Amino acid sequence: MANALESLKKYSVIVADTGDLDAVAKWRPQDTTTNPSLLLSVAQDPRYKPIVQASLGSDIESTLDRLFVAFGCEILKLIPGRVSTEVDARLSFDTEGSIAKARMLISLYEKQEINRERILIKLASTWEGIRAAERLEREGIHCNMTLLFSFAQATACADAGVTLISPFVGRIYDWHKAARKLDDIPIAEDPGVASVVKIYNYYKKHGYATQVMGASFRKIEQIERLAGCDLLTIAPDLLDKLSNKEGEMERILSPEKAKALSIEKTPLGQAAFLWQHNADAMAVEKLADGIRKFDADARKLEVAVGALLQAKRAA
Repeated sequence: MANALESLKKYSVIVADTGDLDAVAKWRPQDTTTNPSLLLSVAQDPRYKPIVQASLGSDIESTLDRLFVAFGCEILKLIPGRVSTEVDARLSFDTEGSIAKARMLISLYEKQEINRERILIKLASTWEGIRAAERLEREGIHCNMTLLFSFAQATACADAGVTLISPFVGRIYDWHKAARKLDDIPIAEDPGVASVVKIYNYYKKHGYATQVMGASFRKIEQIERLAGCDLLTIAPDLLDKLSNKEGEMERILSPEKAKALSIEKTPLGQAAFLWQHNADAMAVEKLADGIRKFDADARKLEVAVGALLQAKRAA
């Protein structure tokens, strides 16, 4: 009998949400996505010490760039698709800085003979990040817009022609659960799931090429409710649960269903984007919180790299 994971693969591209090479090798997903938090964890793992040591450069910033690309290259040896590599969270409100960093990361990949078609540059879905992505896409540098919580963010990303967005199902669920002082929210009322459904239907109704990748799941029921979404990035523990669940999974989302809906097209300029995003308290809080957390883990990674560089110089 088929399991839920194999069934799900008929409808959605499965992406591994991990930087752990052993986990990638085990699950063999189509694509893989990483972020500073995931790389902080794997960079401190003794199994990956040779990769870290080989990435040490002349300073912390260049070493981090090399480290992110080194792990990306190792991941690409194990998968047929793309890897997402994140731009420094401190550049979330800096369009020009984000563009420069993205170009640098792509150049490092290309020096390793990795075609840019296999790389997605991850940028925070701020107005500045979206503008950076719009320009990068024109250069053939494809972008994955992360920390996406509001419909305004999703609309602006589609209008900018970005390759991929990653709406964070679990973090939306977490915020509403805490705000309502609940232990759980029934899956039929899950606001994280509802957010992705709304975005997916809007994109397919109006023919946007931007792909939707549901992310940040807390339970397999959330994944099941999004079967048919373009891509789903799933952590190893949930991949394991899906692989151990027997039975066929029903397809929930499809372009055909979306095209039959009555949905108005709502392009946004900067003022309208900021106003609509600001009206969503959850999205404002989670975007700011996500940037701070990615930055905090990146700074921890900087400290670890700094200690290694100092030890190398001393030796």
